[in-house]
Amino acid sequence: MATTTKIKLRALVSASGGPRYAVALAVDALGTGLLRPFLLLYGVTVLRLSAPVTGIAMTVGVVVGLVCMPAVGRWLDRGARSTVVAASMLVRVLGVALLLAAPAGHVWLFATAALFLGIGNQAWPAAHAALVATVAHGRERDVALAGGRALRNAGLGVGALLATACLAGGTSALQALAAVTGLAYLAAAALAWSVHLHAQPAATPAKDRDDEPAPRTRALLAANVVYVFCLNVPEIALPLVLLTQLHASPVWSAAIFVANTVLVVTLQVPVTVLLSRFSRRTVLSLAGVVLAVSYLGFLAATSLGHGWGAPAVAAASVLCTIGEIIYAGSATALVTALAPAHVLGRALARFELSTGFGLAVSPAVITALAPHGSTALWGSLAGATLLSASAVAAEKDQETRLSDRPHRARAGS
Repeated sequence: MATTTKIKLRALVSASGGPRYAVALAVDALGTGLLRPFLLLYGVTVLRLSAPVTGIAMTVGVVVGLVCMPAVGRWLDRGARSTVVAASMLVRVLGVALLLAAPAGHVWLFATAALFLGIGNQAWPAAHAALVATVAHGRERDVALAGGRALRNAGLGVGALLATACLAGGTSALQALAAVTGLAYLAAAALAWSVHLHAQPAATPAKDRDDEPAPRTRALLAANVVYVFCLNVPEIALPLVLLTQLHASPVWSAAIFVANTVLVVTLQVPVTVLLSRFSRRTVLSLAGVVLAVSYLGFLAATSLGHGWGAPAVAAASVLCTIGEIIYAGSATALVTALAPAHVLGRALARFELSTGFGLAVSPAVITALAPHGSTALWGSLAGATLLSASAVAAEKDQETRLSDRPHRARAGS
C-alpha cells in the first residue's frame, strides 16, 4: 500500500519541471482562459459568421486536431519532452494569427485557426504528462500532475475573468484579447523550450523493453470516454437544465462554474495526496461511483422544480466536482504507471484520443438527451458511468512497471 505523499511546494514545483516550466504553464493557461471561452463569440461578432457555422467549424477543428495524436505519441517516444510542449503552444500562436488575419465572413480561415488551436489543445496534455513523468516518479509524479492541473485551472479562471471584464469593449476588445493570447502562447512556448528536457529512449535495456509489452487498456480507454463527460457538466449540462427546465437565473450557472474552478484549484493536490494510499485503479473506480451518485443527485434536484431546484443542483454540483477531482488525479497517473517507458508517449496519446473524443461528443449527447427529460439525461449518465467504473475495476494490470522506475533525462530537446 502506497504511503501518503506530503505536499511540499518547492518539491512539487521541481517535480513538475522546475520554476520556468511552472511559469510557462501559468502563462499558457492565462492565454487560453482569455480566448477559449469566447472563441464562438469571436466568430459571430468579429467575423460575422452565423452561430451554427461557427460551432461546426470549432467542432471540426477539435475532432480533426485529434488526428495529430499518433504522431505526437511517436515523437514523445523518441525522447522529446520540452520541445513537444513548446510545439503545442507554438501551433496555437499560428491559430491566433489566423484568427486576427481572417476577414469578416471568411469561414475557412476561422476553421483553419480552430484546427491549429485544436491541435495545440489536444497535444499539450500528453506532452505535459510525459515531461512530468520524466522528472518525477511514483506517487510524487501523481501529485505533480495534480499540481499542474490546479495551476492550469487557476490560470484559465483568471484569464476568463479578465476576458469577461474586457467584453464591454466590443469587437475591438475581442481582437485585443486574441492578440494578447497569441503573445501569451509565444512567451509560454519560449519558457517551456528553455527547460531543454529530453528523455533517453535507450535508458531502459533492450531486453526489458522486449519483455515489457504495451499494456492492454481497452476498458480504461473506453471508460475514459464516459468519464470525461463530467468536464462538460458545469459548462453545458447544468446551464441547459437550469435555464430550460428550472427557469433559474443565469447567476446560478455562473456561480456553479466559479465554484467548480475554485474547488479544483484548492482541492486537486490535497485530494490526490489523500487518496495516494490506495491503488490508482481503485481511486479511478471510486471517481466513477462519486460521479454517478452526483448525477443521481442532479436527477433528484430537478424533480424539486422552481424554487428549491437550483440550490439543490448547486449542492449536487459540489459532489460532481469532487468526482471530477478524483478522476483527474488518478486517470493520467494510472496511464503513466501502466505504460512501459518506451511506449509512454503512445500510451498517453491514445488516452488523450479517448479524452478528446469524449469531450467532442459529450455536448451533442447531452443536448440530445436533455429534451427527453431529467431521467433520460441524468439516468443515462449515471448508468453509463457506473458501468465504466465497473469496467475499470475489472481490468487487470500491474501498476508498478518500467514507467515507475526513474527515467534518465538530459538537456537538449
